[in-house]
Amino acid sequence: MKQKTQVDLLHGPIMKSLVIFMIPIVISNIFQQFYNAVDTAIVGNYLGDNSLAAIGACSAVFEMLVQFCSSLGNGFSIVCGRSFGSGDADTMKRSVAGSILIGAITCIVLTFLSIFLLKPLLMLINTPPEIIEESHSYIHIIALGLIVMFTYNLCSAMLRAIGNSVMPLIFLVISSLLNIVLDITLIMSFHMGVKGAAIATVIAQGVSAFLCIAYILKSVPILIPEKRHFSIGTDLLKELAGQGYAMAMMGSIVSVGSIILQSGINSLGKEIIAGHVAARKLYMICNLPFISMGVAISAFISQNKGANQGNRILKAMKDAYIYDVVAAALVSLVLFTFAPTFVRMISGSTNPVIIQNGSKMLYIVGPFYAVLGVLMQTRFALQGLGSKLIPMISSIIELCGKILFVFILIPRFQYDAVVWCEPLIWVAMTIQLLYAFNTNKYVVETKRSLKNA
Repeated sequence: MKQKTQVDLLHGPIMKSLVIFMIPIVISNIFQQFYNAVDTAIVGNYLGDNSLAAIGACSAVFEMLVQFCSSLGNGFSIVCGRSFGSGDADTMKRSVAGSILIGAITCIVLTFLSIFLLKPLLMLINTPPEIIEESHSYIHIIALGLIVMFTYNLCSAMLRAIGNSVMPLIFLVISSLLNIVLDITLIMSFHMGVKGAAIATVIAQGVSAFLCIAYILKSVPILIPEKRHFSIGTDLLKELAGQGYAMAMMGSIVSVGSIILQSGINSLGKEIIAGHVAARKLYMICNLPFISMGVAISAFISQNKGANQGNRILKAMKDAYIYDVVAAALVSLVLFTFAPTFVRMISGSTNPVIIQNGSKMLYIVGPFYAVLGVLMQTRFALQGLGSKLIPMISSIIELCGKILFVFILIPRFQYDAVVWCEPLIWVAMTIQLLYAFNTNKYVVETKRSLKNA
């Protein structure tokens, strides 16, 4: 039975459905960013520049953990959405059961590994010695809460797979507000430093996961597997593992590139780190309209491919690209007008070097958001069509580009190379993805059938 919070992605006006479905995802992602952005703002304002730099030095590792959990859940949800689109409720429940099993095992293994690998990783990426202990104390606690992070992302991804993007937003808003209260309490009242910020994040994420599970158990029986559904079948397990790990690996490769880039940034000193981390929080927030449309496109395409409605897929991509250009123009206007104010507010610093470095990155990135949007929609579209290898190739391009910048260009051009790194890499990735989408077998066959109709 369709819930009131579900959006019908299989029928009716395409752009209207995408926007209605996407808006809660945008807001959800904004609040998701609050988990770390609020930590950054409170730490910068109440603990000082050194603690701010400590969180900044491990920010790429934090992004890697978030990216892995969300990508794994999104990969599983593509298989679920395809079953939903084809009306196969039994396979959909087996998909949920398989996602739970694979995800739980994966999180347990990764949590165990993180206990031993995080400190060497921070050393590997050139974290300054005077802040490495604070950085490790923060990211270690975050990593111990990995299964909580995954649980929320899996539940919200499954709800989005059936067209419900509203309820994950509601639960995330509640937990984000709780995170702010806990941050202030643990840092200011209990004087727990950056550990308090990390503990607040894990507790708040646990609340969002609990609320999401409770809602599914009460109101979305179509997503609740029975005992018999845990007899999943080899083919479905392979499909879930292939799609889930392909997306998670893609996200992880991107994050490894970010960690390598962070090592180049860390080598430039504390003022560069502090300015960049403040700008990075704003950069991530500005990414959200494009990432959120990508998530919507992925759900839309997985459902419509299951229903074999290729014409709707092509129309949706055209609408999404127009959206990207308009959204990028608006984001650029805001950044050109308010970048220094935003950097000052997030960092809590009045150091002109920190503010200038952060603003410089935002000025350059702004116009390239149109390229990033096309990149995101095309990559998510390919994933929604079931493509596993091609989107990963784009991530390898990004990784290789960041290695080139860190080892060759940043030593020569310093922070100028840092701020130009990602925009230029986006251009190369977008060219590869557009070619891959337009030569995809399903897309080619759909265009041929529409031409012959």
